[in-house]
Order: sequence, then structure tokens, then C-alpha cells
Amino acid sequence: MLPHPVQAEYDLVFAGGGTTACIIASRLATALPDLSILVLESGPTTKGKTEHIQPGQASTHLAPTSKTMQFYTSTSSEFLGGRSAAVQSGRCVGGGSSVNFMVYNRPAASDFDAWEMEFGNPGWSAKDLIPLLQKAETYEIDPDGPTHGSNGPLKVSFGGNEMLDIGKQFLDIGPKFDKDRPRSEEGNAFDEDSINVFFPCPKWISSDGRRSDVAHHYVYNKNLENLSVFDGCLVNRVVIENGVATGVEYLFDKRVYESSLQDVRRVKARKLVVVSAGAMGSPLILERSGIGKKEILEKAGIQLVHEISGVGANYQDHASYASPYIVDPNTKTLDSLFRGEPETRRIAIEKWEKNGSGLLSINEIESAIKMRPLPHELVELGPEFTEYWNEVLANHPDRPLFWLSAAPFHPGIYADLQPLNFMGSETILGYPASRGYLHISSADPYAAPDFNAGFLSDPVDVVALRWAYKKAREIIRRLPAFRGALAPAHPNFAPSSPAARFGNTPVPLDAPKIIYSAEDDKAIDANVHQFVKTTWHSLGTCAMKPIEQGGVVDSSLNVYGIKNLKVADVSIPPSNVNANTYSTAIAIGEKAAVIIAKELEHIGI
Repeated sequence: MLPHPVQAEYDLVFAGGGTTACIIASRLATALPDLSILVLESGPTTKGKTEHIQPGQASTHLAPTSKTMQFYTSTSSEFLGGRSAAVQSGRCVGGGSSVNFMVYNRPAASDFDAWEMEFGNPGWSAKDLIPLLQKAETYEIDPDGPTHGSNGPLKVSFGGNEMLDIGKQFLDIGPKFDKDRPRSEEGNAFDEDSINVFFPCPKWISSDGRRSDVAHHYVYNKNLENLSVFDGCLVNRVVIENGVATGVEYLFDKRVYESSLQDVRRVKARKLVVVSAGAMGSPLILERSGIGKKEILEKAGIQLVHEISGVGANYQDHASYASPYIVDPNTKTLDSLFRGEPETRRIAIEKWEKNGSGLLSINEIESAIKMRPLPHELVELGPEFTEYWNEVLANHPDRPLFWLSAAPFHPGIYADLQPLNFMGSETILGYPASRGYLHISSADPYAAPDFNAGFLSDPVDVVALRWAYKKAREIIRRLPAFRGALAPAHPNFAPSSPAARFGNTPVPLDAPKIIYSAEDDKAIDANVHQFVKTTWHSLGTCAMKPIEQGGVVDSSLNVYGIKNLKVADVSIPPSNVNANTYSTAIAIGEKAAVIIAKELEHIGI
């Protein structure tokens, strides 16, 4: 017996069932009930599963044994001290929305505007996309806010729990120490008023402590008869006949249905194939379909159908650099929950089941600042930063250099550590200059790809993270809960350097700032290379820009040179955005639904 009754033909076939695919399929199926839609997702279903409903279980999906994530390992890199970068990507119905940390972080308006003005994509500016993000959300904190939504399927709140002490202290001490950067209640209004302010962080979590994923809020709750979403269906390639996409080949994924035969099956798409397997999956499907760079396909044993050199190029992520600090043992953190201590877990489950509160109702980011160098601080970054500043940030005052928060847990590995309480200064670059790539290594859909994350390959990213470490440390060491640093995870400063003196109690607000020498800077740089990692914000591998600039799709998401084939997911952004990818995926999904509906001669989803 087959796992799913997949019919021979559908009007629309989606290769991938992540965040964007679920949004598009749901919107179209609701608006056009005569349209038959098939979504094929390689990972498992998420319907009704607690681990996809309880926010506090997000970290469990990162475990090596996880079946809801696809694990990608990059080539070892000199820029990572010889390490390989590990990047996880959601592989289940709902994709990243079903497994992410639910951080509500929206981009700058100029990020979207660049898609239109710099890359020639009409209809993709901020004025076009912000209303679609409003349409998707119910902002429970302030539903009447000018850029927020009040009646969308995804709820946004501060979660079902009061803010932990670390979040409160960061929000309190930050503005008192750095008087040029005040407190604000809003850090996500798309404008420069959201920059250089300390703000409480909303979450894609309802006020009753439930995750706002797209699977449960766009698909499972609707029971649409014309929409079939099948899990465990791995798309091998798009079938292309005479330059037209006519369907896809798939097989039942052995990682979900272990006993299924591995015979390749085919389903026809009468109107359209939409590849929506994310920044990691979509370029691989295109390349296995014969769309990509000729020499890459030939090396993998794939016959070239249409050459597009940009497929799999332009890989981007938001490089993350986190440093752990020890906190007062009486300060409540998430460490005991993440360590799996039975009593903490028992209490957390009890509170969540009672009223959606407790540690399982929140995520690890409670307050933050989107930090941008002030004019007098630019000299601190040095001359090597000048070109980047002028090109990327100078003319866009709504863009930060990085996001900074104090997370109430150890941001690394718990193995061999005493059961202490920690906080981590979490720094995430908004617009890394570094780039990587992702390509198939063979025709086998299960084969690991040829992946280079590209982290820190551009030295300006190291310069930015060096400055971020210094800014974060000054704030962290003034928090009342501060009790020192976990030295092995910090830069190896010379013992005689003032920078090596961390102390084990907080310093006064007016304590002198640490002065770093050139040797200290080298120590920080070495630490950055040792500890920088992914933020799981992969994008850009099927960029929406002119083909002569390395583009893969046009502004209507059509793959160049192939009819009836689109790509719609976070692989299409032509340039980075200062946002967690969930917001970006939602905007792309809602926009793609509008585009496809209009092409089908139906307007007004």
C-alpha cells in the first residue's frame, strides 16, 4: 500500500511544502476552489504534534537525531579555522515555520525597495510587501499599529510568560549605559526609528503560548478539499518537455517511509510547477532537472536542459557570533530546560498545559537592539570598514550593522560543563559581505551537496563582529546578573592585557570602557573565526534579478527560459534583508499567491 494516494494530474504542483509553499497553496486553494493543488514535502507531517506547537521545544529540532531538519555540512574553511559550517534547514510540512525559534524580526523598508530599484523587480518594494505582511498577522501587542496587522492567521505577542530577568536587565541597563541609544517599545516598524533603540522582542507566538506556524494556521485548520499536502514525498526533478515544465518526478522519502520502494514516480502539472524547497533545496531540484551551470551538471551526470549560471550561487546567511557569560545562580534562565533537567521540564509542561505560560511558551530572545554605528563611532571600525559602509549602509539609515541581544542561556554546547546559569551575547550580522554556494554533487536526490557556506570569506565581516564583541561586552558586564565570563569561549587575550580581566561581579554604569590593543583585536578576530556559526537564515540561491547579473527568476518568479515553472521561497531574494527569514518567507509567499492568481486571471485573493 502506498503512503499517499497521489493522483496522476493536478493543476498546480509544488515541489516542497515549507513556509512559502503552504501560504501560496492555501491562498490559491481558498480563492480558487476549482483549482486542484498538490504539495509534495519530503519531510514528515507536523499536524497536531506538540513539538511543533510548543514554542519551547524549538531547540529539540536541532538535535543530531532530528527528523524534521535537513543537515548540510559545508566544506572545511580556512576562514573558520579549518572547521566545517553546519547549517540546518527545516524539512517538514510548514518548513522553517514549524521548527524555528519564532523571533519576530522584520526587515528595513530599504531592503525590499532594493529588490525593486536595484534589481529591476517592479511590485516588490516596501509599499507592496508591507501590506502583505500586515495581511498575514494579528499583532496582539498593538493591533492598531501603523505597520502591523490585526486580522491575519499568524499571531504575534510576547508569548505566554513574563520576560526573564536577563531580558529585563538588558532592556534596562542598555539605554542607561549607552545614552545615545534609548529604549523603545517598537523595533520592527521598517524605519530608522527602529534602529539604535533597545526594545522588547515580539515573537511569532500567540498570547496563549502557541507557535504561529503556517502548517497549522494556513493549511491544517482549513480542510480544503482541493488542496493535497503529502509528507514524505521527495521531489527528484522537474519534468521539462520542449522547454515547458509539465510535472515532477518524486519518490517516497525513505527517511519518513522506511519500507517504501524507492521507485521514481511522476505526477503531471496541467498549469504550473512551483519549486518551493527553500534556499537549500530549490537550487538542487533545478540542477537535477537540468537547469544550472553546464560544467556543474555534467560533473554530476545530469544532462543540461537550460543553462542558468546563477543557480546555487549567491548563498547568504546571517553570520552569528555568541559569547557566553556566567550569571548569578539565582537568576532564572533557560539552561536547566535545555539541559533536560526533569523538575524544570515537569513544571514547564504543567504551566503550559494549564494556561499556555511558563518556559515552554517563549523563545530565547526577549530584548534586543538593531545597532548601527553612529558617526563618531565609525573611526572605531577602522579604514577597512569604509568601503562597505559607503556601499551598504551609509545611504540607508533604516539598516543596522548587526542585531544584539542577551539570551538567557548558554549559546553553545552543554557537554562537560557544570550546571551553571548563563547568558549569551548574541550578535547577528544584518548584511554580511561574504557569499557561498550550493550545488548538487550527483544525480542522487539523497546525496549531500557541494556546499560552501562562505562565512567570513570577506574580512569586513570579521571587522564588524570584532566591534560587536566590544559593544556587547560593555553592556553585559554592567548587568546585575553578571558573574564573569566562560573564559574558554572568549578571546585568548594576553594575561597582561586589561581586556583579559573579566571579573566576576558587575561594574558600575560609569566604569571606564575597556581599551583594546592591536594584539587584543587579533585575539578577538581569532575567536570570531573559531566560533562564528549559522543563524539558519539561508537565502539567495535562486536570485530574482536579471539573468546577466546571475539571476535565476524574473519579477514574476518565472525561471528564465522555461515555461510554466516558478521558484517561490527564500532562495529568490536578490540581496540580504535584516530579518529572520520567517518574515521574508511570509512576504514572498503572500506576494507569489497574488502573482499566480493574477496569471490565472483571478484577482483578489
